[in-house]
Amino acid sequence: VDDTEINLILFDALVKRIPDSHAVKFSSAVEGLDWAKTRPVDLIILDYMMPEMNGIEFIVQLRKTAGKEDVLILMITANDQKQIRYRALEVGATDFLTKPIDKAEFMARANNLLHLAESRKNLADRASWLAEEVKKATLNILQRERETVIRLSKAAEYRDPETGAHILRMAHYSELIAKGLGLPVEDQVLLLEAAPMHDIGKVGIADNILLKPARLTPDEFEIMKQHAMYGHEILKDSSSKVLQAGAEIAKAHHEKFDGSGYPLGLIGEEIPIFSRIVAVADVFDALTSARPYKTAWSLERAAEYIQAKSGVHFDPRCVNAFFSNWEQVLLIRQRFQDQ
Repeated sequence: VDDTEINLILFDALVKRIPDSHAVKFSSAVEGLDWAKTRPVDLIILDYMMPEMNGIEFIVQLRKTAGKEDVLILMITANDQKQIRYRALEVGATDFLTKPIDKAEFMARANNLLHLAESRKNLADRASWLAEEVKKATLNILQRERETVIRLSKAAEYRDPETGAHILRMAHYSELIAKGLGLPVEDQVLLLEAAPMHDIGKVGIADNILLKPARLTPDEFEIMKQHAMYGHEILKDSSSKVLQAGAEIAKAHHEKFDGSGYPLGLIGEEIPIFSRIVAVADVFDALTSARPYKTAWSLERAAEYIQAKSGVHFDPRCVNAFFSNWEQVLLIRQRFQDQ
């Protein structure tokens, strides 16, 4: 970029001597800046003294452009312009040449800067490759973690008349509620993965109580309630975010919004949000599912029950989020059917 035609001709001829290099010339600093902002460039050779915009202004504007913070810039200045060179360094110039241009010096500096640009590009490509490899490795870890979660959930399932479809439905209902509440996407995914572990603590409940077809006695129900803390104890010390979330859900998904739940009698927003969400999803699906000890409720009856218990058993916001996406609820129910 130089407003003097003879300089443009000179630089063009010198650049052509550099293998695999191509020069794009501008006599207008404004036009050159517009071009450089939107296209890939390895090296800018820039005169300081130009009528529309001087070299320092050019650098300042270019550096403000996303992705152009590190473009290499070789500035051309006069011998007596030390203060200008200092200022140019401050705003982002990479190197300097002084007028009159020495061809050998130009070739050496331009070559060095182009090699630097190539090294940067190779390093960026390497970083991109490494990031992709880390992403693949992380994905493999997440897949193994998800498999662990499903297998843990199945362990409880084998000792409980609830089906695997129930686990999938209530997990997807939970994700739907989280989305309706505006929770971050990462929290929605975390909840989807952790919700299936809500009843993992049932592995610690004796069969004569867990599998009893009749109504539990008060003493038996007190024993059954211990599954919440059992689940928390099983999962709580894991370094996995999914298992940590599962521990929280296992402990508090039987808490009630009015404080009458168990095991801690938490009230309202004292109950973790994941547990408040899972409470709605779990109870709705349990009500609408057939069990050896009960018939399935109709969707209408279950919906009326959930809405009637809003603010008593359930967080009203979670109830509203659930029924605001009723069509999606029906799709989830259809997708994950009991065998």
